[in-house]
Amino acid sequence: MTLVPLQALAFAPAIVVLLVLALAIITVYSAIEIVNAYEKRALTVLGDYRKLLEPGINFVPPFVNKTYPFDMRTQTLDVPRQEAITRDNSPVTADAVVYIKVMDAKKAFLEVDDYKRAVSNLAQTTLRAVLGDMDLDDTLSKRQEINGRIRKDLDEPTDEWGVRVESVEVREVNPSADVQQAMEQQTSAERKRRAMILEAQGERRSAVESAEGEKQSNIIRAQGEKQSQILEAQGDAVSTVLRAKSAESMGERAVIDKGMETLESIGQGESTTFVLPQELSSMLGRYGKHLTGSDVKEDGQDLDSLDFDEETRELIGLDDIDEIIGNIDQEAELDVEEMEQEAEAIKTGEATTDIQDPDEVIAEMDADESIEGSKSMEGPSVTDEDEGELEPETN
Repeated sequence: MTLVPLQALAFAPAIVVLLVLALAIITVYSAIEIVNAYEKRALTVLGDYRKLLEPGINFVPPFVNKTYPFDMRTQTLDVPRQEAITRDNSPVTADAVVYIKVMDAKKAFLEVDDYKRAVSNLAQTTLRAVLGDMDLDDTLSKRQEINGRIRKDLDEPTDEWGVRVESVEVREVNPSADVQQAMEQQTSAERKRRAMILEAQGERRSAVESAEGEKQSNIIRAQGEKQSQILEAQGDAVSTVLRAKSAESMGERAVIDKGMETLESIGQGESTTFVLPQELSSMLGRYGKHLTGSDVKEDGQDLDSLDFDEETRELIGLDDIDEIIGNIDQEAELDVEEMEQEAEAIKTGEATTDIQDPDEVIAEMDADESIEGSKSMEGPSVTDEDEGELEPETN
């Protein structure tokens, strides 16, 4: 018979109390489930699904329960880089990002094993399928279309899992190295083509401006020479008219006046005998009848001034001398400033508006190539008239 020490018997009730207390604490801890505000949890008791636990403190059966958390916030899934062959047999690689949100935690728990992995794998296959249905140029330029098609293909299966695809974004689509090199060469050739077109357009514009400037210069020079000749000729005409007007007053009276001055100088001499020409005596007689108190007969010939007839006066414009001078002044007024402004506008290119944009030239050249290709396929049945109608108008 074994003897139990009295001290051990004394501590036995305390140990039992401690065990009961520990069991109670463990039981309470197992029966309380705290759920965060951004999640829900699926509760199973002995493997049987019971309910979804809402955020806060929830009481569950102790020791026989098990919970599975589901984040109800929008989650980001990285789609690994995928390789695909486009419809025109060009290899490309692409990766994407999928934004999902759990809408029904019960379906996400019961309908799919791991909804994140399932959505990621489905996005990978969908991305390859979408890229395979498009041409290479479309895969590089139509990102929004790719995103929309992937999202549409993911919506139906993910709805059955209680997950909603909020957005899909393709991050990169890269063709193979050989294709990239070919594209760079194509881009370089296109840029050289545009540069050559721009250079040709610039040379054309320069030639047009030089020709227009030379033309305007020649016009201004010719107009200047013309006006100079007009002014010189009109100056000669005015000089002739003025000399004619001055000579108009020089008639027989002027000759007689000069003769009287000569007689006066003769009379101052010492001689008493004078010999006068008959012509001078006749003119003195004709002049004398116009003097006051003259005894010269009235039937003699009047002394008239030497005057121009009507035809001569009209020919030299003697009666219109003032109008001629006014016309000369008016015609001499050249708008030199306006001519200089027009020539300057042509030199700076402001007056030349028929320079065509390079993009339009390229489009017209492509149209010409397509038209020539279609005519070569149709054969010689196309007439010259139809061919003229097909050709686009170029500048």
